[in-house]
Amino acid sequence: MQSIIPPDRASLLRELDQTALWDVVVIGGGATGLGTAVDAASRGYRTLLLEARDFAKGTSSKATKLVHGGVRYLAQGNIALVREALRERGLLARNAPHVVSALGFVVPAYRRRDKPYYGAGLKIYDWLAGSLNLAASRSLSLAETRAEMPTLAERLHGRPLRGGTIYYDGQFDDARLAITLMRTVFDLGGVALNNAAVRGVTFDDAAREHLIAVEEVETGDRLTVRARCVVNATGVWVDAIRAMADPSARPIVAPSQGVHLTLPGHFLKSRHAILVPKTDDGRVLFVVPWHGRTIIGTTDTPRSDLPLEPRASDEEVDFILKTAADYLSVAPTRDDVLSVWAGLRPLVKGDDSASTAALSREHTVELHSTGMITVTGGKWTTYRHMAQEVIDLAVAKGILPAAPCCTDALPLHGAVGFSGDGGYYGTDESVVAQLPGASNVLVEASGLTEAQVRFAAQAELARCVEDVLARRNRALFLDAAAARRAAPEVARVMAEVLGFGERWQREQVERFEVFARGWGLG
Repeated sequence: MQSIIPPDRASLLRELDQTALWDVVVIGGGATGLGTAVDAASRGYRTLLLEARDFAKGTSSKATKLVHGGVRYLAQGNIALVREALRERGLLARNAPHVVSALGFVVPAYRRRDKPYYGAGLKIYDWLAGSLNLAASRSLSLAETRAEMPTLAERLHGRPLRGGTIYYDGQFDDARLAITLMRTVFDLGGVALNNAAVRGVTFDDAAREHLIAVEEVETGDRLTVRARCVVNATGVWVDAIRAMADPSARPIVAPSQGVHLTLPGHFLKSRHAILVPKTDDGRVLFVVPWHGRTIIGTTDTPRSDLPLEPRASDEEVDFILKTAADYLSVAPTRDDVLSVWAGLRPLVKGDDSASTAALSREHTVELHSTGMITVTGGKWTTYRHMAQEVIDLAVAKGILPAAPCCTDALPLHGAVGFSGDGGYYGTDESVVAQLPGASNVLVEASGLTEAQVRFAAQAELARCVEDVLARRNRALFLDAAAARRAAPEVARVMAEVLGFGERWQREQVERFEVFARGWGLG
C-alpha cells in the first residue's frame, strides 16, 4: 500500500464536483465513519467521507485513550461483547503498532476477597483474548503493589492496602488513530474531506441513487454528490441525518457525557494505570499515564442536548477529584488540573427508565427504507468490526457488489516497516524530521514542533489552529494554558504553509483563545 499525501483542498473539492457517482459516501469523520471508509475503500469501492468540522472533533478525540475489552462487561456476564472487543484489541495492536501499545492496570485490594475475586475474573479476561492476548495478568504482593504504584493510597475507608492484581489492556492516542485512518483512506484510493457539512440526503428512485447536499463550510459554497450507498456514522448526531432521509424517524440515541481531567505526571509516578472497579455511582474509574501526564476519568451523566463542545460541570470535576483522592496518597485539587475535557457518548436507547451507565456500549446498524445505513453506539476498540458489519450489510442487500472484507489484516498508514521508533507518526517520522523547524519545540508538554505543524497542514488536512493543537497534536488535552501560549506561532506557520495572511492569523488566535478557555478551571 503506497503512502499518499492528500491533495490540496481545491483539488479535493474539484474531485467532489467532477465525480459523477460514488459507490460509498460516509457521513461523519469519527471512529466509526473513518473505519467504514477504510473498509469500503479497501474493498475497491469508490469512497468519499464527509466530515462537517474536523476528524475526531467530537466524541472520538475525547475517549479514555484505552483499547480494551471492557472489564465491566465481564462482571455483567456479557461474554460475547468482551470476546469481540478483546479480539479487536489484538487486531488493532497488530495493525497499528505505532499508535497502540500494551499498558498494565493495577487493581488495588483493600479487602481480603479482592485479590482472589479480581484475579479469577482477569484470568478469564486473558483466556477470552486467546492468542491475541497482550500479556498475562498476575497477582501482586503488598510489596510489589507499592513498588509498581508508589502513589497508591495505603488505606481506603479505613481498610489497609493488601496488594493487588495487574492485567494488561491497550493504550492509544484516539485523535492520532483517527488521522491515521484518514491517511489510510487516501492510501487506498478514497477521499476524505473535513469542513464539508451534509445539509440534505434524498433518494432518487428512478436512478436508485442517493443525492447528498454538501456545504463547503469555509466558503459557504454548495454542491451535490451522488452515491449508491450512504452511511450515516455521525455518532450522537445520527438522528439529525436520519431525519433528513425520513422526517418520521424516531430518535435512537441517548447521549451521555464523560469527563476527564489531566493532572501532572507526579500523581501517578508509574508506567502502569490504576483501575478503580466500582465508584460510588457504579462506574469504573481509570487513573492513566498518558504522554507524561496523568489522566483521570470518566463520569457518566445523561444529557438531553447535543452541544458540539460539551463542558464539564463542577459536580463532575469534584466527583473525579474526590474519587481520585480516595485512591491516591496525595489528593489532587482543582489547582492541579492542567486540562478538563468532556465528550458525548452515543448510547443506543433502551428502556426509558434505564440510566446511561446501564445502557449498552454495543452498536446498532439500521437499514432505512431508502437504503441509507445508520450505525451508532459502540466504542473505539470495536470500530473495525462495526465498519465491517455496515459494508457487509450493504453487500447483502444488493446495494454494493460483493467484495470481501480484508481489514482484519490491513496495516494502517505508517505501520508497514515501523520499527518501534517514531511514535504515532510511524514511518512518517522521517518525513516530519526533514521539514523546517524540526528542532523548534512550541509546546514542551506535548512535544509539538514547528515541523509537526507544517506536516499537519501539508499532509494531515489541518485547516485551523484548533485542528493542530487539539487533534494533530494533543497539546490542548495535556496543558490548556501551554496550548494557548503556542497559538500565535502555530497560526504563523500554518498561514505560511496554507497561503493565508495576517488577518487570518489574528482571527485564528482569537478563536482559539476563546475556545481553549473552556478547557481550564480558572
